[in-house]
Amino acid sequence: MTERISFEIRLLSTADAPMYRLIRLESLQQNPEAFSSSFERESQQPLAWFEERLTASDIFGAFGANGDLLGVAGFRAQEGLKTAHKATVWGMYVRGSARGTGIGRLLMETIIAHAEARVEQLQLEVVADNQAAIALYQSLGFAAFGHEVKALKYDGRYFDELLMVKFF
Repeated sequence: MTERISFEIRLLSTADAPMYRLIRLESLQQNPEAFSSSFERESQQPLAWFEERLTASDIFGAFGANGDLLGVAGFRAQEGLKTAHKATVWGMYVRGSARGTGIGRLLMETIIAHAEARVEQLQLEVVADNQAAIALYQSLGFAAFGHEVKALKYDGRYFDELLMVKFF
């Protein structure tokens, strides 16, 4: 059983860019199949690129008692006239040492509360064999609406993605 740790969740600012860069690159190294981007691409980006990401999307972070960034999840609303009622969850990641503590659930509950005041539906994509993440999303009211075959390709291997939505 994973030890229970205390943490707070808050919206990240550009001042958090150095910590965000580290956890983002870790996520891309630890779970390359789970993200459409890659470590190879993002590790080449300057800190200013990560600062811009923090202003272009609402990215929430879970911080431990010692101030370490333990998990992140992003929210991006669509901008088109006909699609502004939708938003996407992206970049969800919890460090291995913090898994099983409830951080993932609290990050998602924070994103859901944030989204509910802004959009009518929240969408996400998850690798189809990530049963733990799928179970979490389903328990929070997300339902599958599609299955993209060979959505991602990494190191010669294909990964299907499950498309999920939560309506408000």
